[in-house]
Amino acid sequence: MTRVSFSDLRTAAYCPRKLYYVRREERREPPPEVDAVRDLAFRYEELLETEDEALANEPIALPPATYRARLERTRTRLEEHDRWTALCHPSERDHLTTGRHCRGVVHKVLADPLEPALVSPGRPPDRGVWEPHTVHAVAAAKALAWEHETPVETAWLEYPAYGAIRRLELTTRRKARYRRALRAVRELDGPPARTRNREKCASCSYAGECGVRTRTLRSLLGFG
Repeated sequence: MTRVSFSDLRTAAYCPRKLYYVRREERREPPPEVDAVRDLAFRYEELLETEDEALANEPIALPPATYRARLERTRTRLEEHDRWTALCHPSERDHLTTGRHCRGVVHKVLADPLEPALVSPGRPPDRGVWEPHTVHAVAAAKALAWEHETPVETAWLEYPAYGAIRRLELTTRRKARYRRALRAVRELDGPPARTRNREKCASCSYAGECGVRTRTLRSLLGFG
C-alpha cells in the first residue's frame, strides 16, 4: 500500500481540489524564508536573551518586546507541563517517519512521553490550530506510534515567528478529520468539487485555474 505524504494530507484537509492542482505541478522546495522561520523553533532560549535591536533582524512577525513577552509566557506555561526543555532540546530533529498509512518529516520528536512537534512558518489562529495542521499532527502522531509500537495521544504545533506553541490532544473528532483527509487523498481522481468556503480561495494561487470568483473588498463593502 502506498503511503500518503504529510503534505498531501495537509493540502487535502485545506481543499481537495487544491491538491489536485498541486499534484499536476512539479514539486518545489519551500523558499529559504520558510527554513529561516522554522529555525527559530530551535533557538527559543537564545531568542529570549537577544536584545531588541538584534531580535528585530530575526524573521519574527511581532515587535521584539511583544515577541519576547509572548515567548516568555509560552515558556512559563510549558514549564508547568514539563515540556519546555523537551521542545528546546528534542530527542530527534527532522525525523523521517513512516507509519501504516502515511509518511513524512516530523520536525521534532519528543521523548518521555513520545510526541511529535510540527513547526509552521505561518500565523496561528486565535485559539487552537488550523484544521490542516490538526490533520498533519494526527498523521505524525500515528506514524510515530506505528514506528515505535507505542501509543501517542498528544502532539505539538509551533508557530515560532509568533512565539506560540499549541498542545493538541488526539481526540475522536480530530482523528475523524484525519481519516476524511486520508480518504480524500486516496480517492482523488480528477478535480473534486470546488470548496464552498470562498475565503480559502482568496489566498489560493490556483483560484484562476480553478475558475472560482473571489469577492474583492470593494464588493464586500457593497460598491461592486
